[in-house]
Amino acid sequence: MENEKTFAETETSKEDSLKHHKAGIYEIVVKRLIDIVLCLLVLVLFWWLYLVLAILVRVKLGSPVFFHQDRPGKDGKVFGLLKFRTMTDQRDANGELLPDDVRLTPFGRKLRSTSLDEIPELFNILKGDMSLVGPRPLLVRYLPRYNAHQARRHEVRPGLTGWAQVNGRNAISWTEKFDYDVYYVDHISFLFDLRIIGRTIKTAVVHQDGISSATSATMEEFMGDEEVQKEKSK
Repeated sequence: MENEKTFAETETSKEDSLKHHKAGIYEIVVKRLIDIVLCLLVLVLFWWLYLVLAILVRVKLGSPVFFHQDRPGKDGKVFGLLKFRTMTDQRDANGELLPDDVRLTPFGRKLRSTSLDEIPELFNILKGDMSLVGPRPLLVRYLPRYNAHQARRHEVRPGLTGWAQVNGRNAISWTEKFDYDVYYVDHISFLFDLRIIGRTIKTAVVHQDGISSATSATMEEFMGDEEVQKEKSK
């Protein structure tokens, strides 16, 4: 059986993959059209779920209902990501936010485990900031920490789900996650996207795999590639 957590047989070498991705007709026209149609369909069919979740978040976690944060999209362009909030604003005596595992309530954990907290991102997709499938948008402060290979994840629109998410999500290392992201960039296709969507339903919704890392309620901060850090320290 193919081991999908290694790339010995399927991934080209990092040196050979440092070329810039050129979008084809599928990515430019078809993929974008599918994003719009499916998002509108989901919003029309499940508007009631959106409303129910918003009310539950307001009652259980308070206001604001939405979590808004700047994230880098295609070519590193920053946009405002929308999600349902899953954490409280609990702070210590010095006014500092408590650790994620303390602020993440059972209700918030359930939202994350079912990926229902991601529903507001459908509006990001409609705006064109995101796609249904692509590398997940991470933090803006990570941008200068990527090496040339890792930075290639920004050559396409970020996604609601992605190849890394169905191969371990937060349970895999940053290196593995970025390798999966770049592999996706170099192999975008309709069938690949369809495969990822199918596995997303299985891993994130049915089995609820990879929600947390081995040592954190979410995912440890990416501190940067070792070679990048050495170069900056010179």
